[in-house]
Amino acid sequence: MAALSFSSSSPPRILHKQLKSSLFSPDSTLSTPLFFPSFRELSAKSISVSRRFHVAVNSTTVSDSSGNAKPSSPAKKLREIIKSPGVLQGPCCFDALSAKLIERAGFPYCITTGFSISAARLGLPDKGLISYGEIIDQGQQITQSVSIPVIGDGGNGYGNVMNVKRTVKGYIKAGFAGIIINDQVCCGNTKSERRVVSREEAVMRIKAAVDARRESDSDIIIVAQTDSREAISLEESLIRARGFTDAGADVLSIDSLVSREEMKSFCNVYPLVPKLANMLESGGKIPILNPLELEEIGYKLVAYPISLIGISIQAMQDALLAIKGGRMPPPGSMPSLEEIEEILGFDTYHEEAKRYTISSSDRASSNSSNYGNQRVAQDDPEQREDPVVEVITPEVYIEPRNPFSRIWSRSLRIKIIGRDGFEKLDVRIPAGFLEGVTNIVPALGGVNLKQLMDNAADEVGGKLLLDFKDSGGDRIQVFLE
Repeated sequence: MAALSFSSSSPPRILHKQLKSSLFSPDSTLSTPLFFPSFRELSAKSISVSRRFHVAVNSTTVSDSSGNAKPSSPAKKLREIIKSPGVLQGPCCFDALSAKLIERAGFPYCITTGFSISAARLGLPDKGLISYGEIIDQGQQITQSVSIPVIGDGGNGYGNVMNVKRTVKGYIKAGFAGIIINDQVCCGNTKSERRVVSREEAVMRIKAAVDARRESDSDIIIVAQTDSREAISLEESLIRARGFTDAGADVLSIDSLVSREEMKSFCNVYPLVPKLANMLESGGKIPILNPLELEEIGYKLVAYPISLIGISIQAMQDALLAIKGGRMPPPGSMPSLEEIEEILGFDTYHEEAKRYTISSSDRASSNSSNYGNQRVAQDDPEQREDPVVEVITPEVYIEPRNPFSRIWSRSLRIKIIGRDGFEKLDVRIPAGFLEGVTNIVPALGGVNLKQLMDNAADEVGGKLLLDFKDSGGDRIQVFLE
């Protein structure tokens, strides 16, 4: 971290501003405890409640060496959001749809949770059953579905410190703005099952994560979480939090704190390093506080890990009970089809698809260039709308004694349907004019059309002479009309 210089007369506000400006560089660390003005001193009375804990920063631009604006990385967006005033709520998503709904609700960022992803993707508990590859795949679908930054739950890094490095690099490529790394031995989210690695190994995980970030030339935010409060003691968790910061973590989190006093003790560890509160909605030891209370204690980020997955499970159970009882779910319990389509972007899809619509005239023009020397007058509206092409041939003198002359007055119709189902050609030529047919349809080369026509000459009405598919999969039909 860059050194900061200040005189003994510098007021607390100046010191706070100096430190905060250097806090969010990827390699910044703080080695000594620092204290900053109280919540009431820093909060202006005129700031509204909504602004203080709900600041939506959805896009940021930076300039390249030439001064041209270019899109900011997800991590840079998240760093800008964290610099904004007030506590920031981050509901936890588990798939692209839940992330999209979080963004539509106006939240500035969201967090993935291994608990919910394992439940939604596998229908199984978060006990290490879901693989790194499955998590990365789900995460990429989530980050690509929204424009807000996403913090990914990286669990224990999926193995040793080398696995941690691979995990961080994978999350960077998947588009995450941040990653949470914990110190658990393995995934264990219930009661007495939680075990943690040694303090030294826990710190090495964070150091490995920081090294992976540097090696990737990234600025992904590293959130270091310890579960040692429940597994060991509060004192141990506070020591680990300091060690995580010294190793280069950007945000700190201690899970399962049991009181406001413990939460305050945690927030006093390097006060200028942002703290993440995990509000476990369905119970747990940590007190459930509102955003203003959490901000007053000293938290910056708030996660709500199971709200969306829990509500989804309950809603689906209620709907299934209704259907099983012969009833439809009540109208007020679900959005209309139009609302669902709007959420999923049907209108946007159709508007964009219009840009690539192919008119019948374009199709006819393309087909004629592929199947002969036919020319369609581009200035003739009727010709452009009708894919049927009439070929006008010069007068040909046919000897009366030629037996083929009796069908000269009839037409030969050649129709081609592409393998994609679209009509490529529909052309009529005089039945007595066979020279040049192979120039129009090369696939007819070697076919004795004259013999086929002789055999059908006496039949009244239309006659299908040929119906086959060429080597390209196009269906070719030849009729005598």
